[in-house]
Amino acid sequence: MLVPICFFCAWVLLIMVSWGLWTAARDSVAIAKQMHQIPCASCQFFTDDYRLKCTVHPCIANTEEAINCHDYQPKTNPMFY
Repeated sequence: MLVPICFFCAWVLLIMVSWGLWTAARDSVAIAKQMHQIPCASCQFFTDDYRLKCTVHPCIANTEEAINCHDYQPKTNPMFY
């Protein structure tokens, strides 16, 4: 009687671990896709300094709020910055 119970518990545990890994990977990919939409690194107002990241909106720089930034200006020539 103990062998079928242990067999069943082992498979349930394996399925639960697999399901947890799958959902963690799926959520990580969704978050990564959203974070790649942040345009701050290619904006001309982005300073690349940890003390003042953006000269126009320093509070929302590199956050999800910056995805639809109205003051976004793409860098025209990165050699000038």
